[in-house]
Amino acid sequence: MTGKLIVFVTCQRSEEAEIIARAVVEEHLAACVNVLPGVKSCYMWGREMKWSEETLLLIKTTEVRFLALQSRIRELHSYDIPEIVAVPIEIGFDKYLQWVAQSV
Repeated sequence: MTGKLIVFVTCQRSEEAEIIARAVVEEHLAACVNVLPGVKSCYMWGREMKWSEETLLLIKTTEVRFLALQSRIRELHSYDIPEIVAVPIEIGFDKYLQWVAQSV
């Protein structure tokens, strides 16, 4: 394991996604955030199936910074239960992974 993560976060509006992206990079909670508009999500909310147009954030960070990142996202996010899901980066380009570590 590298100790690095990719964190998935969906946002209702692209403006909200950009606010979160800017904040977590400026505050060194993330090295990089990819903002991917036009994601269509299907999910159950209560007993109803819902479809939403969302913006997906792919946030690169470290395991050490995850809890602080999660806390900041929750402060800025409009959803009651935001998607904040991390997956480990098991292998990657060494220089990129070093840059991630140095950036957070």
